[in-house]
Amino acid sequence: MAGGQREQWGSQVEYLLSCLGYAVGIGNIWRFPYLCYRNGGGAFLIPYFLTLFICGIPLVYLETTLGQFASAGCVSVFNLNPLLKGAGYAAILLNVIAITYFATIMSYPVLYIYHSMSSPLPWQNCGNSWNTDKCTEIRSNSSFFTSNGSITTPEDEFFHIRLLQMSPSINQIGTIVWPIFICNVFCWIIVYLSICNGVKSVGKIVYFTVIFPYLVLTVLFIRGVTLPGAWKGIKFYIIPEWDHLKKPKVWADVATQLFYSLGPGWGGLLSMASFNKFNYRNFRSSIIIPLVNSGTSIWGGFVVFSVLGFAADRAGVPVGEVATAGPGLAYVTYPAAVTMMPASNFWAVTFFVMLFFLGIDSMFVTIEAVIAGILDEFPVLRSRKKLITFLTCFVLFLLSIICNTEGGLHVISLLDSHVALACVPIVCGLEIFAALYTYGPKRLSADVLFMTGQPLGRLWIILWRYIVPMILVIIVVYSLKEVSGLPGWFVALISLVCIPIHAIKMLYNSKGSFLQRIRDNCIPNSMWGPAEADIRQRWEEMNKQFQSTDVKLNDIEKY
Repeated sequence: MAGGQREQWGSQVEYLLSCLGYAVGIGNIWRFPYLCYRNGGGAFLIPYFLTLFICGIPLVYLETTLGQFASAGCVSVFNLNPLLKGAGYAAILLNVIAITYFATIMSYPVLYIYHSMSSPLPWQNCGNSWNTDKCTEIRSNSSFFTSNGSITTPEDEFFHIRLLQMSPSINQIGTIVWPIFICNVFCWIIVYLSICNGVKSVGKIVYFTVIFPYLVLTVLFIRGVTLPGAWKGIKFYIIPEWDHLKKPKVWADVATQLFYSLGPGWGGLLSMASFNKFNYRNFRSSIIIPLVNSGTSIWGGFVVFSVLGFAADRAGVPVGEVATAGPGLAYVTYPAAVTMMPASNFWAVTFFVMLFFLGIDSMFVTIEAVIAGILDEFPVLRSRKKLITFLTCFVLFLLSIICNTEGGLHVISLLDSHVALACVPIVCGLEIFAALYTYGPKRLSADVLFMTGQPLGRLWIILWRYIVPMILVIIVVYSLKEVSGLPGWFVALISLVCIPIHAIKMLYNSKGSFLQRIRDNCIPNSMWGPAEADIRQRWEEMNKQFQSTDVKLNDIEKY
């Protein structure tokens, strides 16, 4: 058998919601809107949707197809080409590093929810014990935005000094910041209780954790567009600046955002699809997930920039001077705007609750990808999945503690900006190489028809074989230009080390000439194929007929 008994989703709605929860996260709120306005506003959407359709959707469709067909996560899917299995281990290591810092990022909304219960909001004004002499409240025609850092806002000092107790540099890690540590523990308890029963519990929880943020986003959208100056921010967000399309960096930002947001190459999509029923027709969901994710990003931009337009109007400055990227947008700029709104406590709690749920379901799937990778390689451990889940969560929690320190935000910034630069597109490229170049489009087409009863369109083969690989190469080359310093190179390349190490091990343990060893290890091993015994038997019979005679694809339907 290809892998023995495996869990399955209670319904395909649970699968769809879990994939949406994985794809739609905090980045849709703090990364996409900023990239959109910085790279030409509405003009940014042209390369964004072009790249989505010719690269993003094809990769999602390929991953969900491979994961569902073999009921395999990011490691075992490379039974398709055992020589490249190191890419699966690279994806596991990538997720471990990402969870290390993302768990701490999820602690920040919890802290803000707690402090949002205070009235007035503790970041609303200067004069607190943690404020410095540089602290200046934003008022009409505030000089903060043209101060070049000579003054700071109470929101900035609350985040960096009061909550994070941030050290001057990454070289000064300092001690544990206990409020963050406690919130980190709380987040890990929530995560473990949510995933300890596998996809059955995750499938039920995502009904709330995925749908609730959309309800909050709707409320925030309605409130945002009714604020004075809101349309000034929205116009700034969407008005096209066509000259930006000539800049290579714009196209690189588009591709990077898609990989961070959609999640191909991370293993989460493979893992979620592996729990589908074998004959589920995954084509439609593979289109829906990227489109809803992209729509959420655009919608989130309207929410964010309507509030930023209001803040700029109140401060008497251009919108561009209040818009920032990354955590600063969520934890400094947005809180600053909230303090200017009536019922500021309510809107603060609402916003940070939404951030928490946007992030927590992404953690569910990311950790499940790690666990699935382990259990697929060691099926005997499936009977002890609760224990494996607990140990995995506990080890990941221990690793995340470094981000709970005074230098934690410096560590987070280093990891977040480098961890996926090269690994994600390279893993995607090796998936394509395994499926289209060594396994072959003919066999892949036969497998898709056998699994879903629907033929694989020629367009997908063309995109996978020629167009997407070229885009991936460009992304890797450009991404590596963004690496800075020795620590950055280490983080960017550490997970990729798994690929040559595993390949060398496979070749060393093989027999024959060097080329013969490569050929032998690029052939699917005995573990590749459907996991269910009766389906696997029919698939093997179909393969024998398909390889020994000139069977047409239409004839496969009888199997």
